[in-house]
Parts: sequence; C-alpha cells; structure tokens
Amino acid sequence: MICLDARPMLASGVRLRADRVRGGFNLLAPEHVLRINASSAAILNLCDGTRRIGDIAGLLADEYEVERVRIERDVLALIADLASRRMVET
Repeated sequence: MICLDARPMLASGVRLRADRVRGGFNLLAPEHVLRINASSAAILNLCDGTRRIGDIAGLLADEYEVERVRIERDVLALIADLASRRMVET
C-alpha cells in the first residue's frame, strides 16, 4: 500500500506529453500510450521524486481550493493505479 510519505516519480522511459492533435495529455511508455485527463496530468507534473504525496496533495488543494482529504484520496488512487502498471515508481 502506498502512503502519504511516498515520493513518486515517473518510471524510467515514461513521459508525460500534451496531445496537440486531440487535446489532453498522454502518458507514454515503451509500446504503450495512456490518455489521461487534466487532473491526472496536474498530479503527475508534481511527481518528481522529491515531493511526498502529502505535499503534492497540499499544493493541489491550495491551487484548486478543494478539501485536502479529497485530493489525498485521489492522488493515492492515481499513484497506486499507475504503480501497478509500472508507469510510476514510489
């Protein structure tokens, strides 16, 4: 289980790119493309391996004026899903 102290980052070879043709964002991995929404892209832009999940949630909660507990839950769910796909390392 991933905790709020984890410091997530994109796995080696995985890149976050804006999709200029269709709009939105893509998470690119070797032989795999995953379309993600703007909220997921905002989270992943902060996943640099130095920030804790709790810090990421705090930054986003302040920026979007949303309850921190709700953001923490969303960030944990996204990171857990992408970690299970080996697209994020914690």
